[in-house]
Amino acid sequence: MRARRSGRLAARLACAVVAVVLLPATDALPLSPDELAVLCAPAEGSAHCGRLVEELQLKRLPSLAVRDGTTLRVSLYPAGVATFADTEAQNGGRSYSLWDYLDPINAVLLYTTDGDTVTFTLLQRANGRKVELPTEPKLAPDRQRLVTADFCESRCVNELAVWRVSRDGVRKEYGWKPAQAWTDAAATWKDADTLVIEYTPAGAPKPAVLERRLSDPGWIRAIAP
Repeated sequence: MRARRSGRLAARLACAVVAVVLLPATDALPLSPDELAVLCAPAEGSAHCGRLVEELQLKRLPSLAVRDGTTLRVSLYPAGVATFADTEAQNGGRSYSLWDYLDPINAVLLYTTDGDTVTFTLLQRANGRKVELPTEPKLAPDRQRLVTADFCESRCVNELAVWRVSRDGVRKEYGWKPAQAWTDAAATWKDADTLVIEYTPAGAPKPAVLERRLSDPGWIRAIAP
């Protein structure tokens, strides 16, 4: 799910692992839009939706993480534990829920809410490093990059971003903003160097599709190669 704001959650829901060391073979897979819509239909908000997904994923990945009240503990490799504790605040507080496991890069994806804002926290199990991403990332076929597309009518970054994955961490590599405003967008990888973006221009009656290569000169570089 690409939802970033709780106001977009209902609309997005409507529209819409292989074993590693220390992890037993499981049937964990990313939830499809239809599965997510059914699972989160009774949710009372974004944080509740995250918990409903986590409940399912904890059963699919029993050796990966443990929920203890308001604390989520995720196992690291080769040893250690990363702890994520929910906090309370006047705006509703901050919460973390197990969302997915990215087996090819041995990383855990957490659904993160902060009041009405929804982001995703990516945890690399090999080094314990974390990075907060604006939307659910998609991994490139060569496992070297992630892409996020954060577009909505308000309170979004309104940017397509490419993130470099390395043993030292995950860092933003490229960013691009269209000249025309978009109200929604989703990005996937055609190949390791080409993105396919389905987007809805502001005021348009239906979405459109474009391809964008990483070699396109319009990207704004965020880090050195």
